[in-house]
Amino acid sequence: MAATGGNGYAHPETLVDTDWLAAHLDDATVRVIDVDEDTTAYEQGHIPGAVGWNWTTDLHAPVGRDYLDREALGRLMSEAGVDYDTTVILYGGNNNWFAAYAYWILRLRGFNRVKLLDGGRKKWELDGRETTKEVERYRRTEFTVTGQENPQFRAMRGEVLQSAGSGAHLVDVRSPEEYRGEKLAPPHLPQEQAQVPGHIPGAANIPWAQAANDDGTFKSADELKALYAGKGVTADREVIAYCRIGERSSHTWFALHELLGYPDVKNYDGSWTEYGSLVGVPVELG
Repeated sequence: MAATGGNGYAHPETLVDTDWLAAHLDDATVRVIDVDEDTTAYEQGHIPGAVGWNWTTDLHAPVGRDYLDREALGRLMSEAGVDYDTTVILYGGNNNWFAAYAYWILRLRGFNRVKLLDGGRKKWELDGRETTKEVERYRRTEFTVTGQENPQFRAMRGEVLQSAGSGAHLVDVRSPEEYRGEKLAPPHLPQEQAQVPGHIPGAANIPWAQAANDDGTFKSADELKALYAGKGVTADREVIAYCRIGERSSHTWFALHELLGYPDVKNYDGSWTEYGSLVGVPVELG
């Protein structure tokens, strides 16, 4: 499958551009899935033929803080008409941050026939592409996720607590205001998710959106390498990215692991809502 021209990426096949997708909307082996922070965005207009997933209710387990297991994920994908020869194309708004979150969850659970639409909804609309409010229903399949799970893509709190002395790079991808402890969440979101403000000691602050161009597409490999290396984040050490709930850090995980090919990158999806509520852990302000 075509990507976005390469841009020097280690794995350009993890992206498709709007031209490619526009030419493949009628391809029965392609399923486009809309995943957005704004769970009403799909109803307001989406790419023709796309299925809408609500990240809060569709991707998370109904009890406890975790994601769908492989069996439940297989049922969700079956309802979207995904079969064993289907490639899933994910997209959303705001530089694809929640689409990248869904991508990371699918890869974590072992589904690998998945790509991001570079630039997401913003690039699609900037290119003058058609959107629709019509909801298309697909024949339900009997799909199950058969790929091997990828637990190495995920960091849990015990590993994060040990990381300060392990030589790992910690990357806080939140805004500078959140990093400094002036805010607990982005301004448009509730501010009560964690008990205390601040950041994990030693973490470099590289806001996730710095990896994207103005049109929502990812910056080139050279630009991304300069961005992360400028804060000491290089491919020769383990990298753990975190944000508030793991969605923005999924975008950074994608940039580092999929586009730059860094071999050991993990997303700490517990992120600050978990870490900032733990008793007795080290926290820095400023």
